[in-house]
Amino acid sequence: MSDTLDEARAALRQRQGAGARYDADNAPARELDWARRGTAYFARLLNGLSDADLDAPSRLDGLSRCHIVAHVGYHARTLSRVASWARHGAGQPMPHPMPVDADDTAARATQPARALRNLFAHSAVHLNVEWRDLETTHWDAVVTDNEGHSLAVRDTPWLRARAVWLHAIDLGAGGRLADAPTGLAARLPQKRTAMLMNL
Repeated sequence: MSDTLDEARAALRQRQGAGARYDADNAPARELDWARRGTAYFARLLNGLSDADLDAPSRLDGLSRCHIVAHVGYHARTLSRVASWARHGAGQPMPHPMPVDADDTAARATQPARALRNLFAHSAVHLNVEWRDLETTHWDAVVTDNEGHSLAVRDTPWLRARAVWLHAIDLGAGGRLADAPTGLAARLPQKRTAMLMNL
């Protein structure tokens, strides 16, 4: 972890005091930073779109911007369930499948724009709370779902960072890969086939 992130974490703890939630010391700070910055970036682009703009096509063939927003919201909910299950699942398989259900997302994308905006905002806050509630041992856990998919909790911030940055570009609202943090941009695919980041 860079000195800059270490310093920022120390300053945050000093400002907020002992009663606030903080990331565990062994949490993947760089990837969490990328995910949080990407969420803020996506939110800024989303807030710049009118409700009518959300019905327009995205940069992914056949998908509207509404679909992208719905997917990003349900992606956060999926990762929240994984983080929560790491704390409460007692080693049992998670009762929900991990991959974001494409059919469910397509149906949810038809919700009014206000509902989609709320979904994005609330799911992002929930995921951040779940991450901050993880203790040191939870970050080393691997969660398995009822279909046999496994995911290391430590990988969830990277998966979220990748999804929010790439789908911010997919919105077709001015998002650019050049705006991503340098280390993150180097790990993102420069060219990719059109697809939603499922996990």
